Amino acid sequence: MATSTQSVFRSEGVPVTERFDCWRELVSRTRDSEVTSVHCDDFRAEMRRLELGPVTLLRSSFQPTRFHRTARRVRRSDPEVFHLTLLLDGGFTLTRDTGRTETFGPGNLHMLDSSHPFDLRAFGSRAARSPGDLRIEAVGVDFPSALLPVPPHRLEDLLGRGFSSREGTCALLSDFLLNLDRQAALLGPADAPRLGGVVVDLVAAWLAREVDAEAAVPDDSRQRALVEHVRAFIGRNLHDPELTPAVIAAAHHISVSYLHRLFGRESGGETVAAFIRRRRLERARHELADPALRSLPVHAVATRCGLPRAAEFSRAFKAAYGLSPREHRHRALTGSGGEGGTGSGAGSGNGNGAVGG
Repeated sequence: MATSTQSVFRSEGVPVTERFDCWRELVSRTRDSEVTSVHCDDFRAEMRRLELGPVTLLRSSFQPTRFHRTARRVRRSDPEVFHLTLLLDGGFTLTRDTGRTETFGPGNLHMLDSSHPFDLRAFGSRAARSPGDLRIEAVGVDFPSALLPVPPHRLEDLLGRGFSSREGTCALLSDFLLNLDRQAALLGPADAPRLGGVVVDLVAAWLAREVDAEAAVPDDSRQRALVEHVRAFIGRNLHDPELTPAVIAAAHHISVSYLHRLFGRESGGETVAAFIRRRRLERARHELADPALRSLPVHAVATRCGLPRAAEFSRAFKAAYGLSPREHRHRALTGSGGEGGTGSGAGSGNGNGAVGG
């Protein structure tokens, strides 16, 4: 469904002579800098902006560009915003006011501060077949620096550095941003403040660990970040029929009772077992509708999703979605009458964990 929190820009829908200026104006709303490009005469770009309360998620695809925030620009106006960017394709060369230069490639995450000058040059992938194919792909997050509980001076050494998005809390943050971007069209205005808060909590947890300042992060922020860790762990292990609250608690070095209290508070009362069941059914529903898995028997799909008992799976699926797994697959793959109804079980959910796991 369309929401008031999202806007999309595609250069193809704008006259050639206006494309670069339109895109530059969109960027400057949260990333105030001098933006230039050798491709400005026929600029090709896409941008999706998702407003999550005070947090802005940006999904961008654009041609090689330079972003230069000068000291004069900082003195003239400083919104005191952090810019976090996950590079997906292409590269960045960043020079900070300290004189340090660093180059980032796909999979790198870095953060900048609007209170400091920087010179960022974005270049396209070397695999591009022609100049017109040169694109930089990235997911970015902009948010007021005042939202981070970690003292700003503790973050100085982290600004402008590249971090791998495949390790620890940084990996969880990166996965969350990518899932958030993928599900942007499904999010309603009521989801925005909560998800924006989760983004900041995950950023705070990651940075606090990097600078050994975890005590500075409030308990509620740490708890929300822990819940996202739990959801991600569940998502990675849905295939395991032995996935239980006890296994999850042990993996996160907490008691089962604390896991239940924590999860119930942060998930609107949904239990851990109910969340696992809902996510398994959602994954099975998705895989049954996947043409690439057409030849895989229904019971095999269920087993892949951690639901090895065929009869129980069929009953739960029908209760959740209003039709049997076989009927759902037939409708999804033949386009006959949509995907059926949605029951009061897994299909409706409560909105929690919408981008988890």
